[in-house]
Amino acid sequence: QVQLVESGGGLVQPGGSLRLSCAASGSMFSINAMGWYRQAPGKQRELVAAITSGGSTNYADSVKGRFTISRDNAKNTVYLQMNSLKPEDTAVYYCKVDALVLVGNSRRRYDYWGQGTQVTVPS
Repeated sequence: QVQLVESGGGLVQPGGSLRLSCAASGSMFSINAMGWYRQAPGKQRELVAAITSGGSTNYADSVKGRFTISRDNAKNTVYLQMNSLKPEDTAVYYCKVDALVLVGNSRRRYDYWGQGTQVTVPS
């Protein structure tokens, strides 16, 4: 019902910047929170940043002051601007969307995940 398409990952030198995008499409009544997670090899997936429908944000301590999450509600798109990238930021980045969808005759909230995009910052 809901598809997420991510873009913007790649290889960047330490100190560089990348901007990730995640566009949601499909049959939705509304999108609530949107967020970015990441998973490095051998580690659990962790929250990087999240933003509510009202624009409130929260960040992992490790990215505060370097990453900025934003959203364009008209485009159902969430962005992650990543500055001052470090080797420890290397991971697959996933977007997650909390959407209200129609299931039968009921409206239900579900989490949807993107396919992931690789961010590599060499040491």
